[in-house]
Amino acid sequence: MTLLLSTIKGVLPIHIRIIAIGKVKEKFYQQALAHYYKRLSPYARLETVELAEGKETGRGAFAVASLLEEEAQKIGRHLRDSAYLIVLSPEGHQMETEKLASHLKNLQRANPRIDIVVGGAAGLAGWIKQKSDLYLSLSLLTFPHRMVRVILLEQLYRCFKIIRGEPYHK
Repeated sequence: MTLLLSTIKGVLPIHIRIIAIGKVKEKFYQQALAHYYKRLSPYARLETVELAEGKETGRGAFAVASLLEEEAQKIGRHLRDSAYLIVLSPEGHQMETEKLASHLKNLQRANPRIDIVVGGAAGLAGWIKQKSDLYLSLSLLTFPHRMVRVILLEQLYRCFKIIRGEPYHK
């Protein structure tokens, strides 16, 4: 799903690629994502790459590490070399929406290409986390991974409304 962007005065169009493990199958999540894709269309070119979840090969730490590495390899193939990399994880840095908006505004001027990684249910391999330019937590709470994508899009929409000085209905 890709949307076009209208250019903001003096600022390059921003292209955000969300790279996510797992496909969204539930209709209510699909509808929520479509709602925010539409709302974000005036602000950013948005693209989502959905990758198949890794295959569980057993139990224990070795099986989890193998699963994470399989998913990380898939993610790695879709990362753009020149993009700013944001990795979402509960252990990441927490940030207020206004600060994230300011960060995105600065990125829009410096590097209008952003890749955002949403891992699978087992988390992310360490090397993907270490590769990030911003290791970000949306909350200390645990959410279904499909819901995280909805929350992410809502926060991006809120950030762009803040950047443009537009009201956001709470």
